[in-house]
Amino acid sequence: MMTDAMNAILSQFAFRGVFQSAKELTSGNINTTYHLVYDDQGTQRHYVLQRINSYVFKNPQGVMSNIARVTEHMRNSLLRNQQDPERRVLEIIRTVDDQLMYVENDNFWRAYVFITDATAYDTVDSPALFCEIGRAFGNFQKLLYDFPADELFESIPDFHNTAKRFITFEASVKKDAANRAAEAKEEIDFLCARRDMMSSIVRLIDEGKMPLRVTHNDTKSNNIMVDKATGKGLCVIDLDTVMPGSALYDYGDAIRFGANTAAEDEPDVSKISLDLDKTYAFTKGFIEETNGFLTDEELHLLPLGVKVLTCELAMRFLTDYLDGDLYFKINSPQHNLVRTRAQIALLKDIERKETQLQEMVDQLIANK
Repeated sequence: MMTDAMNAILSQFAFRGVFQSAKELTSGNINTTYHLVYDDQGTQRHYVLQRINSYVFKNPQGVMSNIARVTEHMRNSLLRNQQDPERRVLEIIRTVDDQLMYVENDNFWRAYVFITDATAYDTVDSPALFCEIGRAFGNFQKLLYDFPADELFESIPDFHNTAKRFITFEASVKKDAANRAAEAKEEIDFLCARRDMMSSIVRLIDEGKMPLRVTHNDTKSNNIMVDKATGKGLCVIDLDTVMPGSALYDYGDAIRFGANTAAEDEPDVSKISLDLDKTYAFTKGFIEETNGFLTDEELHLLPLGVKVLTCELAMRFLTDYLDGDLYFKINSPQHNLVRTRAQIALLKDIERKETQLQEMVDQLIANK
């Protein structure tokens, strides 16, 4: 049953039909999300309603401006190539007064068309499916290769600026706001030993040796809607973190998440490793789809992205743990510490397999 407050919010959007039902979707870590069903004269219409987490996204207006510009560009790119953009690009439902979102006190609400007959996978066991997800993320960058990345708003300033993140991390260790630093000493020392590696992509961009691109920056497999009938990647979702960055970020985060043999919060670290078969599959799809516009240096440095993004996320989880769990949703007091240890275990295995990973990427580049 809907509350009067929720009904008031729904009435602000240009949904078609009569409201039928709402179900909260709980898979995300940041925003609050609902799947809505409306009846439009016998036709069911499905929508997504989200409350943007304004603690994480300090400027929701800038976030929505980015999403509107990027989705319009992608839609136009598909049309220029005589491809149907329906179900391929997120479609924003504007408010009844033609705004990108509805603001209620300090709450920021937005809506999209729900992509039907498709699913998003939290985990991907099939290398063939992971290859399709690699193609989908590669296609996302291809559709936006000619978008001026430097014109995008930074929805989370310095999101992948690991040099600045490390300074923040050090400050959290020193402040020890939640009195947890002693318990996490081993993890703190591990991350400190990799400070230079974590900042390497930032340096390459700053020195002009790596191009700035439009990047998704949260390339988990569950941010791709996959067609249930064909098994093909349809649409990239969760565009809040779309902003200027490096192709290495998107590749690295996808492998970090999707080729992990366990969940990113697995407490038994003996279960955690890098699946090279799945890594190969994603890399094949990604490289084939981005063939022609990623530079040779970007392609050869893809394995660096896996190391940097895994280490960076471990640092983000640990920073949040030390700060008292202000950013990520948690389901237990030690959840962020468990996440930190899981990412560190994965990074250790990535480092053990680094030569194999580089040889794999180089072989695929040679065959493209």
